[in-house]
Amino acid sequence: MSYKVLLTDDDEMVLISLEELLLAENIFDVATASNGKDAIAKARAETFDLIVLDIVMPGMNGFEVCKTLRGEKNTKETPIIMLTAKSTQADEKTGLDAGANKFLPKPTDPVTFVEIVKETLGAK
Repeated sequence: MSYKVLLTDDDEMVLISLEELLLAENIFDVATASNGKDAIAKARAETFDLIVLDIVMPGMNGFEVCKTLRGEKNTKETPIIMLTAKSTQADEKTGLDAGANKFLPKPTDPVTFVEIVKETLGAK
C-alpha cells in the first residue's frame, strides 16, 4: 500500500530532506508545498493520507492552515503533524487546539520522524 503525504515548509532544504526520508521507505508518495496557501490548494485538489505542516511560513502560518483544513470536508479527518521550530508548550497547545494530531519540534531525529509518520498512518 502507498500513502500520499503532503509536506509543507518554507525551507526548501527541509522539504527536500523530509521528502527523501519518506521516499526511501518505498511506501510514500510525496507532494510538497512551500507555503500555506499552496498547501490548502493542493489539499483541495488531491486526497492525502497525511499532511505535515510547519508553523512559521510567509502569508499564512501553520496554525491558520490547520484550522482551514479542519473546516474543509475532504481534510477534516486527515491526520496532521506539525513539525516546527516553534516548540514551546503554548505553541504545542495552539497547534493541537487548531486540530493537529501530533506536534513535533525541530530538529527531530530522522528515524523518529519516519516512525511517527508510519505510526500516525498505521503503516508498518
